[in-house]
Amino acid sequence: MYKGLAIIFGFLFLGEALVRMLGLPIPGNVVGMILLTLALVFNVVKLEDVEKEAELLVRNMSVMFIPPGVGIVLYWGLIKSQAMPIFVALIVSFFVTMVLTAKFVEFLRRGRG
Repeated sequence: MYKGLAIIFGFLFLGEALVRMLGLPIPGNVVGMILLTLALVFNVVKLEDVEKEAELLVRNMSVMFIPPGVGIVLYWGLIKSQAMPIFVALIVSFFVTMVLTAKFVEFLRRGRG
């Protein structure tokens, strides 16, 4: 249990450190997640080492939405005044994510087949 959590949080901290050192314009947790994914794809980290801990985090994911929910209530006036840019950013990022995810899965399947 501790080994899997150490691996997951290690990649999180590695991502945060890389973003701070290199001044990257993306969140450190995203960089950490990409690095962990690459480590799993290239068998640097075994799936069995992090699978149970990842399932635990996914099962309790609803707890992680409480702080953003409180933030939405707290800053509702600001969000309401900027609704159109937020809505456009959400729609664009949704479609970009869908296309990139599909292309990435296609790339991974091509490598196996």
